[in-house]
Amino acid sequence: MNPVLVEVTRGQRVESMHRGAIAICDAKGGVFGGWGDIDAAVYPRSAFKSLQALALVESGAADAFCVSSEELALACASHSGEPMHVERVERWLARIDCKESDLACGPHLPIHEPTAHAMIREGRKPCRIHNNCSGKHTGFLTLARHLGVSTSNYERPDHPVQNLVRMAIADMCDVEAGAMPIAIDGCAAPNYAIPLRNLAQGMARLGDTASLSPSRATAARRLVDAWREHPLLVSGTGRACGDLIRASSDRTVVKTGAEGVFTAVLPERGLGVALKIDDGATRGAETAMTRILVLLGVADEWSELILKHLQPAIRNWRGDEVGERRASAALENIAS
Repeated sequence: MNPVLVEVTRGQRVESMHRGAIAICDAKGGVFGGWGDIDAAVYPRSAFKSLQALALVESGAADAFCVSSEELALACASHSGEPMHVERVERWLARIDCKESDLACGPHLPIHEPTAHAMIREGRKPCRIHNNCSGKHTGFLTLARHLGVSTSNYERPDHPVQNLVRMAIADMCDVEAGAMPIAIDGCAAPNYAIPLRNLAQGMARLGDTASLSPSRATAARRLVDAWREHPLLVSGTGRACGDLIRASSDRTVVKTGAEGVFTAVLPERGLGVALKIDDGATRGAETAMTRILVLLGVADEWSELILKHLQPAIRNWRGDEVGERRASAALENIAS
C-alpha cells in the first residue's frame, strides 16, 4: 500500500488522507528519491503535454509556421479558458488555416470561474477553444499541416501525428512504444500508461538534454523555456502550476494532470519528478508536489505562493478556518 502523502484536518483530527507514490529520477533513470510503488504504470494525462509537444518543435513545424514562445507554452498547457488563452489560440488556428471546428477536443466552460460566470450571464456557450487542451490540439494540427497529411482524425492513435508523438514519448521515457497501453484522454487524444519511474526520467531528460539528439535537445530547451517564461499561459490565474513556477528557482517548471498526477522538471538539478495520488485528488497532488519542491531546495516554504498550496486553510462557508491541508510525516525528508 502506498504511503499517506497528504492529510486534511478538521479541528484537531485528521479527517481525510491521500495516499500516493512519488518518483524523483535523473536522465539516466537513476532514482534520487521515491515513495510508494514507483514501478506502477499510470496515465500521465495532461502532465506530459510537454512530451507530446516535442514533435511539433523537432519536426520543424513550429518554425515553419512561426509558432511563438507563447504558443509553445499553450501547446504544453491545461489553460483556464481566459481571454489571454482563447485569443492566442484563435490567432494560431487562423495562421495555420484551421478553424475551431477542426479541433477534436470537445467544448467545456472555462476553468476560470469569473470568465465562465461572465459567459453564462451573457448567454454565450463555450466552444472547443475554451477546452483546456485546445493549445495542445492546435499544436497537433500544426504538425499535420507541416507533414502534409490530413487534419481530419489527427487525434486517432494511428494518425501520422500521433505516431510521431508516441515515439517521442517512448524515447524520452525509455519504454517500448508498443508496450505502452493506450487509452483516450478527456480531450479525445491518446494517452499512454507509463511507469511512474519512467515518467520522472522523461521529465529529467527535458531539463538534462545531454543524451538527446541535437534537434530534440533544442526542442526540449525551447519548450522548457516557453513553459518557464509564460506560467499563466500554461495554467491560469490563481492556479497551482502558475504559482509554483513563479515561486520556484533554477528554471524549475511543473505541470498538473487529471486524476492526481503532477510532474516537474528541475533543469539545474538534472532531475525530474512524477507523482500520482491514488484517489485522483488534485488537492493532494498540489500539496505533495509543493512539498517536494521545498525538499529539493527550489522553493521557499515561507513564500506566500508556496504556502498557498503547501498548507492551505480549510474553511467553512462562513469563512472560518476549521482545519488545514498539509504534507504528511512521510514527506519530511527525501526517501530513497
